[in-house]
Amino acid sequence: MKNIKLITLFIVSMLALSACTEDDHLTYIAQPEGDLEFTNSFLPEYLLSPAASSNIGERFTWESADFGTPTNISYEIQRSILGDFTDVEVVGTTSENNYVVTIGELITIAEEAGLDSDPSTDDMPNTGTVVFRVRAFAGTDSDTELISTGESLTLVMLEDTGAPALPTFRNLFLVGDATAPGWNPDNNNPVITRDPLDENIYSYVGYFNGGSSVEGFKLLEVADWSPQWGGSAGTLGVNDGTGSDPDAFKIPTSGYYQFNMNITDMTYTLVDYDASAAPIFNTIGIIGDSTPDEWNSDTDMTQSNFDPHIWFINDVTLKDGELKFRAEDDWASNWGSDTAFSGFGVQDGTNVPVMAGTYNIWFNDLDGGYVLIPVQ
Repeated sequence: MKNIKLITLFIVSMLALSACTEDDHLTYIAQPEGDLEFTNSFLPEYLLSPAASSNIGERFTWESADFGTPTNISYEIQRSILGDFTDVEVVGTTSENNYVVTIGELITIAEEAGLDSDPSTDDMPNTGTVVFRVRAFAGTDSDTELISTGESLTLVMLEDTGAPALPTFRNLFLVGDATAPGWNPDNNNPVITRDPLDENIYSYVGYFNGGSSVEGFKLLEVADWSPQWGGSAGTLGVNDGTGSDPDAFKIPTSGYYQFNMNITDMTYTLVDYDASAAPIFNTIGIIGDSTPDEWNSDTDMTQSNFDPHIWFINDVTLKDGELKFRAEDDWASNWGSDTAFSGFGVQDGTNVPVMAGTYNIWFNDLDGGYVLIPVQ
């Protein structure tokens, strides 16, 4: 009887072992579920200039693909000049949910599409469309895939008129509930002043919302969420599109502050600023032989509703020459400096040198900070 029990126990154990062994070899087959689509907004036109080749042309973003089972997922950004992807080319591959294409890369694609910037070549247009899509696939390069619908981008090669190219700089724009535009990255965001002698040093004096219910502010390089700058405890942080987002700069209480940052050593300071004695002007404008009315009259700027010391004018066309900033259409209060594109104007200072072009201009009457941003 004991032997029968032992034999029975042995058979049950072997059956259990067999079942476990079979379970270990179960195969899970990945199957695409749902759709894959771009989630970023696209511009009506992409203006392409070699002078801005290193700038971001477009950041493609999308939600994670779902294949119904845990698996490594890769993504390809593909492009088609013909538009139907019979000529498909892979622009790049990533495991992330975004991929950056620079203006230089878009120029290369535009040239492959037969576009050029030479106004004398009538047989080669400077404007055309290229279709982009994203493909997700499981494993290394399997047939298990999801492919988005195509998005047509209009590429415009800016024609070379022979005029000298305007230099490009990193400009940093305010965003956050402590600032005028709120958390909207494309809301006429004020720019902070770049030091004309060191392009890695920036400063700003102005009003901020603050308090425990306010998240704070960050800085953006373009009207998108990367690159974005933030920080805490005096240390700068940045997400260039490949990392995690930095903390927002916190504002203790609402009021005026002076903010300084140094990208070289990745530090910043934020201190109280006393603006109580600063005059509130009714008008500030630009004047000079580079401006629309030259030295005859001011071209008025717009005063910020959020901070009366911040002024701006958008899409103003300037000639080669000079300009100054002045208040109340009079020379009693005027600001100038000898540095182009950015600087700190002082009372009765030197005229600001200007290269011909179309600009967005920001001016701060508290510290005389000004920034001229070329508009393509």
